[in-house]
Amino acid sequence: MIAFTLRNRLKDVRAELGLTQMELAFRVGVSRKTINTVENGVFTPSTTLALALAATLGRTVEQLFYLEPANA
Repeated sequence: MIAFTLRNRLKDVRAELGLTQMELAFRVGVSRKTINTVENGVFTPSTTLALALAATLGRTVEQLFYLEPANA
């Protein structure tokens, strides 16, 4: 079985839209620290949070999050 690591493009998309971590956090209803830890791969978001982030940023979940083989 291949192991995968969850990666994301959250920071790039947020910056492209001109949003700060605080602004995105407010719109989604979480703390700035939550946004920071998701962006840095420290925290894996729940399905609910991933969907909320995607909806808020006007992207699909697949456009924000992707799996990378763990050995890559």
